[in-house]
Amino acid sequence: MALDDIAALTFDVFGTVVDWRGSVIREGEAVGQRKQVTADWGRFADAWRDLYQPAMEEVRSGRQPWTRLDDLHRASLDRLLPEFGLAGLDEAERVDLNNAWHRLDPWPDVVAGLTRLKRRFILATLSNGNIRLMVDMAKRAGLPWDAILGAEATKAYKPLPQAYLGTADLLCLPPERCLMVAAHYGDLLAAQSHGFRTCYVWRRAEFGSRPKNDLPAENHGLDLVVEDFDDLADRLGCA
Repeated sequence: MALDDIAALTFDVFGTVVDWRGSVIREGEAVGQRKQVTADWGRFADAWRDLYQPAMEEVRSGRQPWTRLDDLHRASLDRLLPEFGLAGLDEAERVDLNNAWHRLDPWPDVVAGLTRLKRRFILATLSNGNIRLMVDMAKRAGLPWDAILGAEATKAYKPLPQAYLGTADLLCLPPERCLMVAAHYGDLLAAQSHGFRTCYVWRRAEFGSRPKNDLPAENHGLDLVVEDFDDLADRLGCA
């Protein structure tokens, strides 16, 4: 399908741009060493992430007022700490561990791929991460965004329509001139339903040894399926 009219690429971030699981495991291991606590840090990362959607659903449903992802992450962390032997962390230590999400490492292809894509397209986040989280992550990892948009800018968590439509509006573009880039099929289907063009990126190691199997083998209906950001830059004709 022709993508000649695309002006902006909007990116899911957790899992698509950065390795959240490997990075949270790294942070958990560091805390464990300091506190002399032995735990399954892969299970810790997975358990923390498993509380992500339920926490946002409280906000999406209206049962909880608008709450930044940092604060949702913190409430989830406080629930998990006793299970992993970390109930004794003081406030400063809890804040620092919660900020692990500000220190996620990019996948190896990301910075070079985004740099190529930026020469031709507007690059913006369309993430559930709050603005300060995204800014800190970008500064640490060298992510060359043109704009930090998504949930906090639109006051809507994906997959609510306003997260997508509000982001396109802030870019002064119709949705069909935006290409949503994500490693999660459901995110792309939601974006597509609101007029976005769509690109699936295989992040085969996102869940560690658990395989990625969310993309239908046939008839997925997306505009592009790519292996990584270099592949995306090639497919879009970026030098």
